[in-house]
Amino acid sequence: MTNANWTLSLMLMAATLPVMAGDYRFTGTATTKEGDKLYEERHSVDGTCEDGVFRPQGHQVAYHKPDGDDSFARKELEYDASVLRPIVNFSQPTFNETMKIDYPEAETLVINWDKPDGESEQFDVEYPSNTVVDAGFDNFVRQNWKSVVAGESVEFRFLGPTRGEHYGFVLEPAENERVEADHVVQIRPTGMVLRFLVDPIVLGYSDTGALSDYLGLTNIRKNQDENHTAHIRYSVDTYPDCELTP
Repeated sequence: MTNANWTLSLMLMAATLPVMAGDYRFTGTATTKEGDKLYEERHSVDGTCEDGVFRPQGHQVAYHKPDGDDSFARKELEYDASVLRPIVNFSQPTFNETMKIDYPEAETLVINWDKPDGESEQFDVEYPSNTVVDAGFDNFVRQNWKSVVAGESVEFRFLGPTRGEHYGFVLEPAENERVEADHVVQIRPTGMVLRFLVDPIVLGYSDTGALSDYLGLTNIRKNQDENHTAHIRYSVDTYPDCELTP
């Protein structure tokens, strides 16, 4: 191979390799229905640019009370194996609660949950390939961006970690007077029984594919027995060096 051909081959190979994308940082402010501020989420996501699209790798979330310097809860997610099913480490020391979701073998996940009442539970869950875990829903929306823009529905499975099971859900267009965004969708259960027990989560997205609104049940506790339902409004601090959507 000539030097020119060798150089061209290296250039072509380099063009196909992922490159660091810089951090994607955004902040969410959670409020009650009455508009009272509950807490703030501070997100930092590192990743790579693959074919011009951001691919997250690590995601850190710190939860702060209004005007609080120290976080009262933290979450770490790792997307090495799948952007839809991250490894999850969540801790909420105020309630002595921790949860870890890991994947010891193919098509099986394990949930270890230290509950606020002092008890612990472990679930071994087999799952199909269309299962979404925790904040993987955000990447699921962007993976299906063409369907979102076209107003189409997409079915998937969503993990209920405190129940140790995944359930049928659908991502679909929605309207909500509290959410003003370029694109408004919701994720809701498809099963008849669960539809009566679980309210849809309404999501707002900008044209860039950035999450702007989350309206629904959160993972932050209101008390020993229930979590906050909140409207979280997000603002982007820094975008990655490539597009969020394909």
